[in-house]
This record gives sequence, structure tokens and C-alpha cells, in this order.
Amino acid sequence: MTLWALEIEYDGTPFMGWQRQKHGLAVQQVIEEAASRLRGGAGITEAVSAGRTDAGVHALAMVVQIELPDFTPYRIREAMNFHLRPHPIAVLRCCVAPEGWNARFSAQARRYRYIILNRPQPPTLAVNRVWHVKARLNEQAMHRAAQALLGHHDFSSFRASACQAKTPMRTLDLLEVRREGERVVLETKARSFLHHQVRNMAGSLKMVGEGHWPERKIAEILAARSRPAAGQTAPAGGLYFMGVDYDPPLPLA
Repeated sequence: MTLWALEIEYDGTPFMGWQRQKHGLAVQQVIEEAASRLRGGAGITEAVSAGRTDAGVHALAMVVQIELPDFTPYRIREAMNFHLRPHPIAVLRCCVAPEGWNARFSAQARRYRYIILNRPQPPTLAVNRVWHVKARLNEQAMHRAAQALLGHHDFSSFRASACQAKTPMRTLDLLEVRREGERVVLETKARSFLHHQVRNMAGSLKMVGEGHWPERKIAEILAARSRPAAGQTAPAGGLYFMGVDYDPPLPLA
């Protein structure tokens, strides 16, 4: 068997998240079972991902490592997609993993996007794929406030109580807020994130966008190092894992 790197896309709505669970279907379980069928019914081999998305969170370019037969990339992609049906998961690209590479520990940066549908009318086609906020948001104020979070900080205020990370210290490289018509989009990048960090940042910035909090409030929340100081946790459906950076880049095809 050969260690492969797979770039996958999935709709997180029907899943309990990435990580295999005792109760409920997870993306990891579906990937591992599809790989087992591709190997002719061989036992389950663990799939390791670049990130662990929560229940309802989506991915456009998650990278996963798993052992598969020594086929061509085209055959691996097509065979895996056949065995992944009918689940909303697809292998987009793949390659043989470089020597010494690890999907999780070799990652240099992870990128997420959060999407807010900002209009009075509720979503129809985008149900479970956006956070619907009726009140008009000031995305420029949200962007200015977000810049206080850039750099190396203690992100305890934006950390879930169930977070298992050894330290709340993280380095945020990018946090941008922009408007695209009826949508307000948050883009962020860091080497790693705390549990619920992106959703908690989105929930607090929404308060700024609605005018309930001044822009300086975000810096005050960060300094408080206390989760109750921050805003709500934004719904999972608006969050997307956008990609992961490796050095050198993977030769995905």
C-alpha cells in the first residue's frame, strides 16, 4: 500500500464533524470505509486530516492522508468517488504523499471562510450554508475591529470551553471582512486555530457590525482572556475550511 494525499470537498450538514464518533456518521468514517472497499475489503486504515471540522461545518479543500493501492491519481480519484457515494463528499485531487509528509503536522497554515447572508429575507437555497442576519451589517467597521486580533495573542476569549489545546496562544495571520452583495464574508488564516475560534470571532464581529458594540470592544474582549466577555458562537453552517498550505506545495493532480 501507498500513502496518498487527497484533497476533498464535503457538505458538513449530515455529519457529526470530521472525527469518527461512537454515535452518528462522521466524514472520517466515510473516507475510511470507502478506502477499505477500494482495497478489496481490507481492514480500516486511519485517515488523518489537516483539520478537524465540527458538526455542520463544510470543507472546500480539506487535505487527508490515507493508505491506498499504488494506482494512478486518476484511478484513485475516480474509484474513491465511486465508493463515497451517496455521501456529499468528493475527492477533487490527489497525489502520492511525499516522504516524511503528514497532513496535520506538515501544515504551515490553514484557511477558513465564514459567510453571513445579510438580508431581511431568509435563505432558501443556502439553508445550512450561511448564517442569516437580518439587520444591515457595517462590514467596514467589522473589518477595522478585526485587525485588533492579528498577531500572536492569548485567544482564551474566543476559545470553546471544551477546547483540548494545550495553550490558548495562537498567531492569527489574516482576518478580513468584506461584502459581496447580500453576503458578508470573513476570511482568516493561521497555522492553527482553537476549537470554535473562528465562529466565536464571527459572533463578536457581528455585534460590531450591528452597531451594538464599538469597534474597540474587540480589543477589549481579547485582553479580557475570558470566553463570557465575547459574543455568541456563530452557527456551524456558515463556516468553510478553505485550504491548507504546505511547503513545498503538494503536487496534487
